[in-house]
Amino acid sequence: MTAVDDQTAPPPAGPPPRLLDLGVRVAGAIIVVVAGVLTGVLELLLATVRVGGYLIGVSALIAVGANIVLSWFAYEAVGRRWAVALPAVPWFALMAVAAVRTSEGDLLLAGDNWVGLAMIVAGAMTFAVMGFRQILAPTHTLGG
Repeated sequence: MTAVDDQTAPPPAGPPPRLLDLGVRVAGAIIVVVAGVLTGVLELLLATVRVGGYLIGVSALIAVGANIVLSWFAYEAVGRRWAVALPAVPWFALMAVAAVRTSEGDLLLAGDNWVGLAMIVAGAMTFAVMGFRQILAPTHTLGG
């Protein structure tokens, strides 16, 4: 018997790599969903920002940038093409709720606010383009 034959690798300590990978993906999915809600709230808060009495379109710019980053991170964290929907669904739901008047008459996103409308269009288009890019992206194969 040689020294090479006598060496056996001890089993790895801790959870199996497959279970650890699943846990990281689920944690990434949760982070992306929460980030979709938080960026939506931030964009709604910034939709009424004025400088010198005039609305500035900072929330529309933030919507585009944040939605690109969220879509990219969702795919990287979850590893599936459909992951772009994880931040998009709560973002869309938040925008829909913000555009509906409450029974008390409160409204977060008025129809006469051009920044709010631009934010919704720009954010929706960004998620659509990022989702379309994921659909058209080539599949990655190992050893290929």
